[in-house]
Amino acid sequence: QVQLVESGGGLVQAGGSLRLSCLASGRTLSAYAIGWFRQAPGKEREFVAGISRSGNKLYDTDSVKGRFTISRDNAKNTVDLQMNSLKPEDTAVYYCAARTILARSPNEYVSWGQGTQVTVSS
Repeated sequence: QVQLVESGGGLVQAGGSLRLSCLASGRTLSAYAIGWFRQAPGKEREFVAGISRSGNKLYDTDSVKGRFTISRDNAKNTVDLQMNSLKPEDTAVYYCAARTILARSPNEYVSWGQGTQVTVSS
């Protein structure tokens, strides 16, 4: 029921930074946990980071912990993903998704954005 739109993707050189934003409409974002996922061509969609309704944060520790930071701004109805020290393997379409309870699995997320392309050149 909530509608999501991602923005902030683009082309960046390795080591650079991007800040992705997930804007919600139709429903207040505070009612949802938000997960960020990414999918590269030929690969499965994978969890990147998420934030619960209470503000607890989850990360794909092995790949993004220490480089990416997720944050919530309920007043703006947004969840942002700050991505630093980007690597070519971060290249993917990034999606935000809403669910009542935060989880790493994309299953049962009720709303998805259209995705935003992140391309990291070497």
